[in-house]
Amino acid sequence: MSMRKPFAITLDVGSSLANHTGSWRSQRPVYVDRLPPCNAQCPAGEDIQGWLFHAESGDYERAWRHLVRDNPFPAIMGRVCYHTCQSVCNRGRLDAPVGINAVERFLGDEALKQRWAFDPPAAESGRHVLVVGAGPSGLSAAYHLRRLGHRVTVLEAGPLPGGMMRFGIPRYRLPRDVLDAEVARIVALGVTIRYGTKVADLAEAMAAERADAAFLAVGAHIAKRAFIPAGDSARVLDAVAVLRSMEGEERPMLGRRVVVYGGGNTAIDVARTAKRLGATDAVIVYRRTRERMPAHEAEVEEALQEGVLIKWLTTIRQADAGELVVEKMVLDAQGQPQPTGEFERLEADSLVLALGQDVDLSLLQNLPGLVVRDGVVQVDERLMTGHPGVFAGGDMVPAERNVTVAIGHGKKAARHIDAWLRGTTWDAPPKHEGAAFENLNPWYYSDAPATVRPVLDLARRTTSFDEVQGGLDEGNALFEARRCLSCGNCFECDNCYGMCPDNAVIKLGPGRRFAFNLDYCKGCGICAAECPCGAIRMDPEVV
Repeated sequence: MSMRKPFAITLDVGSSLANHTGSWRSQRPVYVDRLPPCNAQCPAGEDIQGWLFHAESGDYERAWRHLVRDNPFPAIMGRVCYHTCQSVCNRGRLDAPVGINAVERFLGDEALKQRWAFDPPAAESGRHVLVVGAGPSGLSAAYHLRRLGHRVTVLEAGPLPGGMMRFGIPRYRLPRDVLDAEVARIVALGVTIRYGTKVADLAEAMAAERADAAFLAVGAHIAKRAFIPAGDSARVLDAVAVLRSMEGEERPMLGRRVVVYGGGNTAIDVARTAKRLGATDAVIVYRRTRERMPAHEAEVEEALQEGVLIKWLTTIRQADAGELVVEKMVLDAQGQPQPTGEFERLEADSLVLALGQDVDLSLLQNLPGLVVRDGVVQVDERLMTGHPGVFAGGDMVPAERNVTVAIGHGKKAARHIDAWLRGTTWDAPPKHEGAAFENLNPWYYSDAPATVRPVLDLARRTTSFDEVQGGLDEGNALFEARRCLSCGNCFECDNCYGMCPDNAVIKLGPGRRFAFNLDYCKGCGICAAECPCGAIRMDPEVV
């Protein structure tokens, strides 16, 4: 994990007494670096605390460049990431978590505004990697591989880049100019993307491209179906097709009364899209309760605000022209929905199925060594499949399916592909111990309530595809970045230096932190107790 500043040290200066316990000291202070909970939680592996440090000093370009070492899509992620990092932020124990996602979006938007470009690779490797799929995982891998000096070709079956970022996330959450601009920056780095190129046989494609390795990042675009008896006149669609058609010139005809069957984020997106297309009634039918709904809570709340209705503990039994037959459900002792035999009719011009998606794995049929189980490709800890040199990530492998996880897979795979091409191995650096809230001294932090991002007014939200969630301005972003507690890592506040009763703390200069002169230290522990960020540990003396 990247750290803000170099590791500080403990000095034994000028006396043999420093190496002995004596009656005057039973413990000695040691400067440490601890892993912030936000960094530990991030699926993309961002050094969040590191780039927040630069942002809170107002050096936004340096913050952005620190951020994109791990993730090339800050403007996108600042909009679509579900920011689980904030759920573990220690600041939340004081008032409210740091708005990490909001600051990330500000940096991403500032980079687009200022036209900051990625640094080119230091040297060319002479090796060529084929990436299949221009979604978040494939583009992330392409970016990191290119920065490592490899030539990268991305083959994309669709007409445009982005994968499910484009065809699964509506414009009101992710404006397409933002998506296109961040992809264009990857292309400008030297990545080649060929559209309308569906890979039917991976072995043939690798031979044709003379690729030394491949990364598979085909998204889950095949909608799952459910057996629902339907009359000839019933209009039954799938959610993926509905959202994909929003990228074309002709928008889908859903009617005035739209029912969506499912409980995930895709179901929420389709229902909110239906309202924007003019539906008077957009109803989600879900067979469990709200507490068990897999959709993100914020998305559910926004949908309810926009007039989307949700019928909990309900399932669909039959679809006919103009109406559905639904059955009420109850949860058993294990939390599983069970039928009640109570039916009702629900008016509907169309029924949209949002029951999940599968991946098209047909391109792997002639590749020996691959293992497919439960509809996904099995990979090892390097994300390499059973076929040497072929790696996979994103929707294709066993993992949670979201953009942040996919981007993290792309970075991880790129590092292992690079090592494999060079005949070595890549081992992740060891992680430091966690920076728990109990390590901190929050007395030094003043109240600083979280910044609230602006939201589009409700009338415009339901009548247009304008972006719902606004961003921070420079003043708000600076304030929000400065709410970071720097958990577990010294930021040179001088508390230890000022509080030490024995003048045992030595200042090493800006950016170099401090050291202890153990000839003077009595081991009283005041420095550790008064350290705001928990960057000092008291270790027992060894006789």
